[in-house]
Amino acid sequence: MRQNNRVIIIGAGVGGLATALALAAQGLEVKLFERAASPGGKMREVVVDGHPIDAGPTVFTMRWVFEELFASCGTSLESELGLSRAQVLARHAWSDRERLDLFADVDRSADAVARFSGLPERARFLAFSKDASNIYRTLEGPFISSSRTNPLGLTARARRSGVLRGMWQINPYTTLWQALGKHFRDPRLQQLFGRYATYAGSSPFLSPATLMLIAHVEQEGVWLVDGGMHQLAIAMARLAQRNGAEIHYGAEVAEIMTRHGRATGIRLKGKDGAPIEADAVIVNADISAVGTGLFGAAVARAVTPTPPKKRSLSALTWNVVAETAGFPLNRHSVFFSSDYAREFREIFDQGRLPSEPTVYICAQDRDALTGEDEGEASTPTRERERLLLLVNAPAVGDRQTFAEGEVQACKERTFKLLERCGLGILHEPDGIRATAPDQFERLFPATGGALYGRASHGWQSSFARPGARTKVPRLYLAGGSTHPGAGVPMAALSGRQAAAAVLADLAKG
Repeated sequence: MRQNNRVIIIGAGVGGLATALALAAQGLEVKLFERAASPGGKMREVVVDGHPIDAGPTVFTMRWVFEELFASCGTSLESELGLSRAQVLARHAWSDRERLDLFADVDRSADAVARFSGLPERARFLAFSKDASNIYRTLEGPFISSSRTNPLGLTARARRSGVLRGMWQINPYTTLWQALGKHFRDPRLQQLFGRYATYAGSSPFLSPATLMLIAHVEQEGVWLVDGGMHQLAIAMARLAQRNGAEIHYGAEVAEIMTRHGRATGIRLKGKDGAPIEADAVIVNADISAVGTGLFGAAVARAVTPTPPKKRSLSALTWNVVAETAGFPLNRHSVFFSSDYAREFREIFDQGRLPSEPTVYICAQDRDALTGEDEGEASTPTRERERLLLLVNAPAVGDRQTFAEGEVQACKERTFKLLERCGLGILHEPDGIRATAPDQFERLFPATGGALYGRASHGWQSSFARPGARTKVPRLYLAGGSTHPGAGVPMAALSGRQAAAAVLADLAKG
C-alpha cells in the first residue's frame, strides 16, 4: 500500500470521525467533507437563548472504544476530553410517589430495587444483571467487534473463541419483553429495562432479548463529558486534523464518482463540478441515502435501502432553557407512560405520536454524582438550566409534516405526564426549540427521521445491517445504520471496521 493513498470520507458523524482517526494514524491522505458547519452528525448541539445544548446522544458508554482510538493517534482520551463517571446511571419515575435510581454499583442498584419492589425482586435483578453480562461477553468478540455479520460466520467465530455454548443461552428468538417478564414480577421493572430497546430505536415488544446486553454496558460505566457530548465530536475532529486529516465543513457532496464500476472520488455541490479523486470513498450517512440514489445512480446499487416499515424510531425533542420545580432531576431521568404497549403500537403500527409518551430528560447542568438515598437536595432549583426532552416518534418525516398544532399537542401531553410525576418546567417563549421527525429527515435525508437506521425487530435484524464493504468496489460504509449498530460507541466501531477494510483492500493494490 502506498502511504500517499487518498481517502475521502463523507460525513463527520462519529463513524466518519473514527474512520478519519484510524486512517490518518496510518499515514493516509484523508479528506473529510461535512455539509454541516461543525462535526458530530446526530451528536449535534443547538443554541437556545444563547446557551449551547446537546441535541442528540447524551449517554457515553464503552469508553474503551475511544481509548483505543485516541491511543492509536498517540494521545489519550483523558488528555483530550474532560470526563467523570456517573454514580447514578438514571432516575426513573412513574408518578410523584414512585421513583427508582439505578447506580454504577450493581449491589447499590439491587438494594434500591429491594426498597422499590421488595426483596424477591432484588434477587431477580441480580440474576438479570448476570444474564445481561453473559450476553454481552458472548457477543462482544464474535459479533460486535467483528466485521462479519452473517449467522453462520457468527457461530464459527463463537466456536473458535470458546463462547459457542453461550450462544445457545442468550435467547435470540425470545423478545426482550418476554424475557423481562420471566425475570421480573413488578411490571414497572419490566418497563424500565424494556426501555433499553429504544437505545437501538426499537420496540421492546418486537426486539430480541439480546438487547439485555445494554444493561451490562451501562453497568460497566456511564461517563459525563465536560461541556456535553458534542465536545467528544469536537475532540475527535481536532485530533484527526492534528494527525493530518483535512476536514471541510459546509461542503455537501452531490455525487460519488465511479469509473469501470469502481468508486473514484466525489463531486461537491455548488462548486465548479470538477471531481475530487480518491483511492477509496467512505460514506458516513444512513445507508438509505446511498441506496436511494442521493449520491448518484452509479452507486445506488451499492447497498439496499432500509424499507420504511423496517425503520427505527424517530423522536420529537425540545431543547429548553428553563427553571424546574418539584422533582429532583438527575443528569438522566426517565418518566414512564402508563401504557407502554399502547405507546409502541401508536408509533410503529399507527405511525403517529403517542397519546401518552414516555419522556427522557437530560439535565445537562446536573452532575449525576449523588442519589436520593444519600439525602441529595430535592429542593426545586429556581435557576435556569439546559434541558433536552425527548419522546419517541414514528420515522415518517419523509411523507408527513408535523404541524405546529400537532407538536404543541404532544408537548402538552408530555408536560402533563411530567406534572403527574411532580416535575414542573417553566420557560420563556424564546427558551425552547422543538425538532420533529420531518426536521430530522431534512438533517439526515432518506431516513424519514429514523435516528438509529434499521429497527432491531426480530432475531435476524442484527444480520440485516450491512458491513463496511459494499457492492461497489472501493466504496465503504460507516455509521449507526451499518454493523454493529446504532449508538455512539457502535458507530465508532463501524468507523474502525471501515478503516480496516480500506487498509486491507488498498494493501492488495
